Amino acid sequence: MDTLFVITGPTAVGKSELCLRVAHHLGVPIINADSRQLYAGIPIGTAAPTQKQLSEVKHYFVSTLPLTEYYSASMYEQDVLSLLNEPGELSHHPYALLSGGSMMYIDAVCDGIDDIPTIDDVTRNLLRQRLEEEGLERLVEELKIADPEYYAIVDRKNTRRVVHALEICYMTGRTYTSYRVRQQHPRSFSVVKIGLNRERQELYDRINRRVEQMMEEGLEEEARRVYPLKGVNSLNTVGYRELFDYFDGRCTLDEAVERIQGATRRYCRKQLTWLKRDTRIKWFHPDQGDEILAYIDSITSKTPN
Repeated sequence: MDTLFVITGPTAVGKSELCLRVAHHLGVPIINADSRQLYAGIPIGTAAPTQKQLSEVKHYFVSTLPLTEYYSASMYEQDVLSLLNEPGELSHHPYALLSGGSMMYIDAVCDGIDDIPTIDDVTRNLLRQRLEEEGLERLVEELKIADPEYYAIVDRKNTRRVVHALEICYMTGRTYTSYRVRQQHPRSFSVVKIGLNRERQELYDRINRRVEQMMEEGLEEEARRVYPLKGVNSLNTVGYRELFDYFDGRCTLDEAVERIQGATRRYCRKQLTWLKRDTRIKWFHPDQGDEILAYIDSITSKTPN
């Protein structure tokens, strides 16, 4: 495999349909880079590929994990590299296609994972105890002081990421950001990144409509099915958190839907902040399908088959 094409962009921008078109054009399957679509049992809330899309083009890393299983960007890196490099369907093809909006997962495949220190038991137990006694909001405020740069981009409702960043700060005396050097690791293939974006208000309107559509498709029922597992990390996700609060009587259903829309818009902004830092991305509007295929052809024409 010589070239990895990456199609990324914020949530609800319109990646799925374009990726199907690109996959057909290149004659390759799609490697999913959405960290929540890896989990089985939550297809509506994660906007996973439909059965029709899955039958149309083969997808890797979709609904492959039980909700209770731990998984990380470093594990994803190794799994994707094995898929690309070991003998099989992809290793003998000159191109591969990876698509999604989980920025850390994409960076892991393209550039490698930073060498983050392993947390000792004393620090881990201390932060776990503080989380239980003081709550996540208190730790988030502490992260704002300890590592304001990471605070600006982290999902502040993602308990695991907030706690892990503080563990690094306390154990090493350095910011978590200082370890996230994003030094590129050597790869045996070249990477071509294509970013999709829309005007901000257009994105927000699409997000609001998509949440409403998810509710019509049965998101509430899906959330009720997985509610007994609400403490697992895979469900610490926009859509499920808010509906769990509704089930627990902390808000009305209408309020939960509004919160999902608002949280998704905030996540969209964070994705764009992260992606705009990557100067290797060539940006297009999702409606520029012909231009995107022409750009891909300009790359593949230079690649020996």
